[in-house]
Amino acid sequence: MTLSFTHHWRDELPGFYTELSPTPLNNARLIWHNASLAMELALPAELFTPAQGAGVWGGESLLPGMQPLAQVYSGHQFGMWAGQLGDGRGILLGEQQLADGRRYDWHLKGAGLTPYSRMGDGRAVLRSTLRESLASEAMHALGIPSTRALSVVTSDTPVYRETVEQGAMLMRLAESHVRFGHFEHFYYRREPEKVQQLADYVIRHHWPHLQQEDDRYGRWFRDVVTKTAQMIARWQTVGFAHGVMNTDNMSILGLTMDYGPFGFLDDFQPGFICNHSDHQGRYSFENQPAVGLWNLQRLAQTLSPFMAVDVLNGALEGYQEALLLEYGKRMRAKLGLFTEDKGDNDLLNGLFSLMEREGSDYTRTFRMLSETEQGTATSPLRDEFIDRASFDQWFSAYRSRLQQEQIDDAQRQQSMKQINPAIVLRNWLAQRAIEQAERGEYDEFCRLHEALRTPFADRSDDYTSRPPEWGKRLEVSCSS
Repeated sequence: MTLSFTHHWRDELPGFYTELSPTPLNNARLIWHNASLAMELALPAELFTPAQGAGVWGGESLLPGMQPLAQVYSGHQFGMWAGQLGDGRGILLGEQQLADGRRYDWHLKGAGLTPYSRMGDGRAVLRSTLRESLASEAMHALGIPSTRALSVVTSDTPVYRETVEQGAMLMRLAESHVRFGHFEHFYYRREPEKVQQLADYVIRHHWPHLQQEDDRYGRWFRDVVTKTAQMIARWQTVGFAHGVMNTDNMSILGLTMDYGPFGFLDDFQPGFICNHSDHQGRYSFENQPAVGLWNLQRLAQTLSPFMAVDVLNGALEGYQEALLLEYGKRMRAKLGLFTEDKGDNDLLNGLFSLMEREGSDYTRTFRMLSETEQGTATSPLRDEFIDRASFDQWFSAYRSRLQQEQIDDAQRQQSMKQINPAIVLRNWLAQRAIEQAERGEYDEFCRLHEALRTPFADRSDDYTSRPPEWGKRLEVSCSS
């Protein structure tokens, strides 16, 4: 089968990019590729065994039809206008057209200097590349919209961060890499016609059913608001903190993207800050829903030259409802509840209060709760709490709530285990794989990838354990 690459961005949006090719690394070699995703994309196996070097995965060659370019965009970073940003280390190689009509951007991260690199070197390090490949695939397996990782390349090219590290490249795939910051770029350059041109492009390619509608912009923006709200609600239910929710890191399709200093909760701490550069806690775990709305308000501002303010505000007013609806549905499922009751929120908050007070592990708590038997007054979760009396009081109310429903234990437990993962990508797990990979040993990295593909399966290995002492307070920065 011949691969088909299109270049709609290049052809339809002149002035939105700079054409240029990747800059290869020294002695690049492919160390991992996503076999299941490659099969879905109908990629021939020989692509992953280049005769020399790393081939397209290392930016050394292009596939027929690829016309590489770097996109320009701007954004707000940590709440402040940062001006022009753009693809400073990534290059869009092409847009693969699949037989079923879907289209995926192939975006090579760590591909070298571009006109948008600012003071950077255009490179990615092995550490950050491995983290993104693990995280994006972990989120996908958890059912959370995300960019995807297709391949990882390492090299002998030195890259200077806090220390000298190995240069690497990641092939990232997404249906679109359009960000809120793309719209901001042209709005702040006082080019509203280009903002509208971009909105038309996005609707044409990703909301084609709206093209002929008179109210297409309003319906489109409402859907962007809803998708963003649902994505963030899902983050909250699995204990995921993004760490750097700048507007240039927000996907117009509601995809989780630009994995940097992310972290999954170990101990339940609502104020968890995963980015050690976030001194004010702007992007703490509990602040993510509010930041999502703030970012959408910045996007709405860019659309105001051709959309009525009341339409924009009406769409934004739907954010909280969409977020709470998605969050409530998923948290009710995590508790094993099949119906709604006015006391469910109090029940959940009671559990959270216990967990916060005792530093309970977020993922383990809900997974162990999945073993609950409504007919008995005991739970394997009880031994996780020091304050047994408070747990017993909460558990009694929980059992009473379960008994309101005509659902047997086996069915409930099965349902709960399909939404309460046994494994998430804890920072200590990623760090262990990274340290071995930096020594040229990739078995743990590949093993962890495989485990993250089936997060809801029962496990008995240390992937489900609390972090060891050395892994409790790992500091992660934007260069991660």
